[in-house]
Amino acid sequence: MSDVSQKKTAPVRMGGLHGPGGRGAGGHSSERPKDARGTLRRLLAYLAPQRGKIIVVGIVATLSTVLALAAPWLMGAAIDQLIERNIEGLAQMCLLMFAAYFFSAGAQLVQGVLLVGVAQRAMRTLRATLFKRLQRFPLSFFDARRQGDLMSRLTNDMDAISRVLTDNAAQLFTGILTLVGILCIIFVLSPWLALGSMLVFPLMLGLVGGVGRRTRTAFRDYQKRLGELNAVLEETYSGQRVVLAFGQEETVLTQFDEANQAVRRVGVKAMTLALLVMPMMGILSNLNVAVLCGLGGWLAIKGMVTIGAIAAFITYSRRFAEPLRQLGNLYNQVQSALAGAERIFQLLDIPDEPVNPNEKEMIRVDGKVEFDHLSFSYVAGSPVLSDICLNVRPGERVALVGHTGAGKTTLVNLLSRFYEPLAGEIRIDGIDIRTVSRDSLRRQLGVVLQQSFLFSESVLENIRYGRLDASDEAVIKAAQLAHADGFIRRLPQGYGTILSERGENLSEGQRQLITIARAILADPAILVLDEATSSVDTRTEVQIQKALNELMKGRTSFVIAHRLSTIIHADLIVVIDKGRVVEQGSHETLLAQGGAYQHLYASQFRDQRVAKIATT
Repeated sequence: MSDVSQKKTAPVRMGGLHGPGGRGAGGHSSERPKDARGTLRRLLAYLAPQRGKIIVVGIVATLSTVLALAAPWLMGAAIDQLIERNIEGLAQMCLLMFAAYFFSAGAQLVQGVLLVGVAQRAMRTLRATLFKRLQRFPLSFFDARRQGDLMSRLTNDMDAISRVLTDNAAQLFTGILTLVGILCIIFVLSPWLALGSMLVFPLMLGLVGGVGRRTRTAFRDYQKRLGELNAVLEETYSGQRVVLAFGQEETVLTQFDEANQAVRRVGVKAMTLALLVMPMMGILSNLNVAVLCGLGGWLAIKGMVTIGAIAAFITYSRRFAEPLRQLGNLYNQVQSALAGAERIFQLLDIPDEPVNPNEKEMIRVDGKVEFDHLSFSYVAGSPVLSDICLNVRPGERVALVGHTGAGKTTLVNLLSRFYEPLAGEIRIDGIDIRTVSRDSLRRQLGVVLQQSFLFSESVLENIRYGRLDASDEAVIKAAQLAHADGFIRRLPQGYGTILSERGENLSEGQRQLITIARAILADPAILVLDEATSSVDTRTEVQIQKALNELMKGRTSFVIAHRLSTIIHADLIVVIDKGRVVEQGSHETLLAQGGAYQHLYASQFRDQRVAKIATT
């Protein structure tokens, strides 16, 4: 449950606190898409609105490649003019060669600028689409997924797609165009020299393919090990207090050292294989030059080819290796990006929460709540709630008590329609909540949790989150009612103080008071307080309880409490055990019955006495 589920703009819930799931900084480079063609079609659909610019990019990229390929030809012609001592012809060829390089570079710059704009617009649309979808997913979706995996799709996978669209797409196009262009040109220059080069080109292809496959396998292992190392780092960082409290620094250091050594071993292997490619390609390229010089010299003596043509041919043959190597690397990167896109589209394909086409907007309610034979389970065959029946009058304070896992929080989650019941119904003011929109229902509810959530914004804006159109005066009034105004004004910039991540620069009690002020500002008809005071000390609890009493005035309130001393004045206490209501009544009535509530109450105060004796 979110802190205050009042607004459509509630923050995305990212599931539990888990590690990155064995993923490294490189994301999912080890994966291959299951349906590459279908994924590519869907990805291209995000580029379709800019097809005009894409056509221009293609034309400019072709022009840049053609001009770059023309330059060696012109260089060969210049050499021939030099041999013939034709100064005018030499100057003309040099000028043309300079123009070819200059306009090729200019076209490449224009291509890059256009492509960046196209790619980033497409990525903005894709990110916005995914984020909007995440906002509409049911809570059960986040319960079933790891935080690291979701964050990875939103960041690493998106980044892989962005890199391919911004950089690799143009390289792929120009690389293929360059290879085809060079093959055509060398056969035009000299079919005999071209056939001679064909003796070495297959070796280059074999090298790129063979070593490339082994390199990719090694880097897959490297990314896996790097992900394990990152998981150790993240877990240690998140649990640093526990590590220090239990003196487990040496254990953590050992775990880190093992993971670090594994990264080193596979990293050395992967990097070594990657480094082998260039020297081996250099050897083959030089071998090709030697073959061309020998064969070209013989052909020149026979008058079948000019010296300039041989020079141009050698330049083209050297250039042939580079796009080959690039395409080998690009293949892996494109596959990685498609795998990331496939994972993103998997999220986009998850159906929304079911919507009643006849649903209405829920207007301001009085707060009468009825649970009518309600049943629910997270997993089929394992009921969490069974045949719950409750009738709550407007303005009544209801305390839900029971052992951990009894189903208390699940019950209020159903009230918020974070989940749908398997059987029965919930009515507010006689209206089945399934017949109204979730947004309008949640505007009637205010939730204060045990773990308060604050944003890295000012104190003023954190409170205003309860009602975004509230004035500064209304925000301050809510803080005063929550007994938070005093400590807020003592902060360095008062209400303008910017909070650190999750409000870590405040105490737990201060964070909770701001959360209560937020709920007061939202002015809900129904309140849910889920263990709102269990994580603070007794003195702070008294202060928070005063704020909660102010918040609950005139509102139907459901209070889930671990400390039974905080709910003895509730109008109705409901005891839930193993998903069933076993008792309900006032504090005095339930104590007199001597049942489950009396047992809980007695055992809790017995534990408190034992703890007090142990500390004295």
